Amino acid sequence: MAVKIRLQRKGKKKKPFYHIVIADARSPRDGRFIEKIGTYNPLTQPATIELDGDKAYDWLQKGAQPTETVRAMLRFKGIFYRKHVMRGVEKGVFTEEVALQKYTEYVAAKDAKTAGRGEKIAAEKAAFRAKVAGLDIKVAPKKEVPKVEVAPAPVAAAQEEE
Repeated sequence: MAVKIRLQRKGKKKKPFYHIVIADARSPRDGRFIEKIGTYNPLTQPATIELDGDKAYDWLQKGAQPTETVRAMLRFKGIFYRKHVMRGVEKGVFTEEVALQKYTEYVAAKDAKTAGRGEKIAAEKAAFRAKVAGLDIKVAPKKEVPKVEVAPAPVAAAQEEE
C-alpha cells in the first residue's frame, strides 16, 4: 500500500482551504484518509501552515511520500531538516541530544527570519489603503543610503600636472 502525505481541498468555490492528510494513494483527493496532521490556508498573507511536526516526522519515517506542495511545506517547517539530523544519529555522527539541539536552533532561526513577514505585509496594505483613500499617512520612513563621494581619479590628477 502506497501512503501519501497530501492536501485535501475544503472551503468554498474560489476560497480554498486545505487539510494536510495521510491517505492511501489510491483513494480520491477529497476522499478517505488515514489521519489529518494539519491545515493550510493560502488566502492569508503570508499563507498559514499549521502542522503537527511529530506526526509528519513519524509518517515520513514509516515511508509516506509527500506530494510536491506538501514537501515544500515540510521543508519550510523544518521537518526534513529533522529527518536529516536524525539520520546522522542513526549513522553515529552525533548523539540524539546534539541532533535535537541543532533542530531546535534551526527552527528558532527560521522562525526569527520569517516572523516579520506578516507585520511587513500588514503595514504595506495599510499604506496602500491610505494612499487609495487619499490620506497622507506615512508608515515608516525608509532608511537613506549615505552618499559616497568619489575621489578624483589618479589619471585626471596626472593630466592636470602636465
